Amino acid sequence: MRTVTRYYLFQIPGWILAGAFVTVLHAWLGLPMWAALTIVGVVVVKDVVCYPFLRKAYQLEAGGAAQLVGLHGVARDTLDPAGYVYVRGELWRARVEAAADTIPAGREVKVVGGQRMTLTVTER
Repeated sequence: MRTVTRYYLFQIPGWILAGAFVTVLHAWLGLPMWAALTIVGVVVVKDVVCYPFLRKAYQLEAGGAAQLVGLHGVARDTLDPAGYVYVRGELWRARVEAAADTIPAGREVKVVGGQRMTLTVTER
């Protein structure tokens, strides 16, 4: 889902509440209809104006292994073709990029990819 879509979907409940609030004010206190519509309009315009400033908060960040691509680590076990590596102080399951390669324990590795919670690494 696009960021802009996610942002405006989160704003809809606020617009509904603003509409309900001004409807109650109109019915109980006699708030003129033009004033009620203006209040709802201001709420909607506020959300449109704020989008560029809040866009980053609604963007999805890469999680898990994807956020580690490009970092370096150390092989804890011999990767033949899979084992464990330390990256950024954390122990991760890893697989060598070329299945025929072997990386001995203690060697530096570079993260070149990842899927779910398994890194794909090459020897540095």
